[in-house]
Amino acid sequence: MEEMAPYVMEDIRPNFYKEITEGDIIVAGKNFGCGSSREAAPAVLKAAGISAVISPLFARIFYRNAINVGLPVITLESANKTFSAGETLEIDLELGKILKVDSGILTNFQPIPSFMMGILREGGLVPYIKKNKRFILSN
Repeated sequence: MEEMAPYVMEDIRPNFYKEITEGDIIVAGKNFGCGSSREAAPAVLKAAGISAVISPLFARIFYRNAINVGLPVITLESANKTFSAGETLEIDLELGKILKVDSGILTNFQPIPSFMMGILREGGLVPYIKKNKRFILSN
């Protein structure tokens, strides 16, 4: 994944990788991840330093693949109207809150379900299964 990271999003935004700082968040358009049926797509975003993706709508397979590789994905209908490039955000996945640090504005979203949070906390599904030896629906 690290070898592919420099080419992330290259077809729609050349040199995107050079603009990324570790911990950056992508605020995307509708149906983010459409056409991506492999875990490599979210895994490369994570390897490139992206810490989360916020979108009004995700392709379902991308969404679950992102959770499975430990990349938080947040569904928020107003994402593109609410956030702008360069803003500093703090995200609480369990409470479903995004804070715009500079302005103090708080935005709510549907919290990530607890079983998915368990996967994210461990860094993905494989580390989760290795630690727990099985899939646990409630934490």
